[in-house]
Amino acid sequence: ASLEQCTITADADSVDLTGATLIDVDMTGVRIASLKMRDAGIRRVRISGGRIGTLDLSSARIDELELRDVRIDYLNLGASKATDVEITACSIRTIDMPQAELTRVRFTDTRCDEVDSRGMRATHVDLRGLDASAFLDANSLRGTTLSSFQVQQLAPVLAAGIGIQVRD
Repeated sequence: ASLEQCTITADADSVDLTGATLIDVDMTGVRIASLKMRDAGIRRVRISGGRIGTLDLSSARIDELELRDVRIDYLNLGASKATDVEITACSIRTIDMPQAELTRVRFTDTRCDEVDSRGMRATHVDLRGLDASAFLDANSLRGTTLSSFQVQQLAPVLAAGIGIQVRD
């Protein structure tokens, strides 16, 4: 499928756009249990407002994606190649980014319970606006920008990653 220069509103159990091309697409107020965009080509796509159970962007080629004020249970960016991504004012339960190549990605005023960054390759990724309860692999955060508070929270994980035992 190819979707170009359109606006989408949906209330659905499942929307499958696997392998699709999306260019200049605006999704507003969507309520979708499962939105699959695996292996999709995404350029200038904005998803604003609404709720998504699973947003599967694994192996997608992403160029300019904006997620704004969306509640997402599970965001999968595994093995995706993403450039120019802005995630603002979102509530995300779990973000999976294993083996993802992220360039110029920024989080602003976003909350997340768990981030899996195993094998992620990051260039100019700003995580300062991401209030994450846990990072599963702090060793994969090379190429990201963190606040000093985030680094303090990650200190035990970083220490364990280089073989330091921290005990009180």
